[in-house]
Parts: sequence; structure tokens; C-alpha cells
Amino acid sequence: MLLILRRVFAACALATLAACASGPKYNEVKSAIPTIPAEQGRIIVYRSGSMVGAAIQPDVMMGGVKIGQSVPGGFFFVDRPAGSYEISTSTEVEKKLTLVLEKGETKYVKTSIGMGFMVGRVQPELIDPKQGQMEVEELSYTGTPLQGTK
Repeated sequence: MLLILRRVFAACALATLAACASGPKYNEVKSAIPTIPAEQGRIIVYRSGSMVGAAIQPDVMMGGVKIGQSVPGGFFFVDRPAGSYEISTSTEVEKKLTLVLEKGETKYVKTSIGMGFMVGRVQPELIDPKQGQMEVEELSYTGTPLQGTK
């Protein structure tokens, strides 16, 4: 019985680890991240590497269009013209965040798992730029391939 429990635990641990971001680390891609285009701003979306709710990885939407996925330990970015934007995630309920982006500005949006009725809920939250930058430096890039990286 103990052997069966150990195997089940090992299988669960491997499944949880497989759910985490597996892209290149921030330090490996930072030199390939382009500067923000003139007249635009950047929104960096990220999620900490916590194992809590690791299997829950909903799409991240902006204005009804998928811009990425909320993956534990991962980050991605989008560049957009200055303006107001709504970022949302959806599991059993939709959670939304509205932000105003200025040209040349970088906004950090952290997605976090909260308790839901049937499954966890992924909540987007605007984070202070200094804190956001520090947290992103620990994560893996999960966005579209950057020129000059593997």
C-alpha cells in the first residue's frame, strides 16, 4: 500500500511540474526583447511559479482576443498604442482588469489563482513596475518566439 501511495504522489508531482512554464528564462531572452515602439506602450503579463493551481492555465484575453496564456512561472508581453485596455481571464467565471497605457510606458499584470466553486479562478492584477520587473526576472518567457533566441 505504501508503495502505491508513493507512486501516486510521484506521478502527481511530475504532472504538476510539467504544468509549469518551460521556455527560456528572462536572463536568456532579455537582450532579444525589442524596445517599445514609438507611440506604443508595453503590457507584461506574468504568473509566479507557485504550484498552487498549476493545472489551471486559462487564456489571457485583451479586448476579446487571446494574447497569451496564464502559465505558472511564465511571462509574455504585448505592445499596443496608448489607450485603455481590458484584460480578462476565464475559468468558471471571468475576471477582468481595465488599465490605461501611455506611450513608452510598461505596465505589469500579474495573474494569480484564487479559490472558486468548482475550479480555481485566475485574477489579473496591476502591479507596481519595480515589483513587477523583479518578479518577471525569475520567470520563463512563454510568448511568441523572439528574434535571436531559440
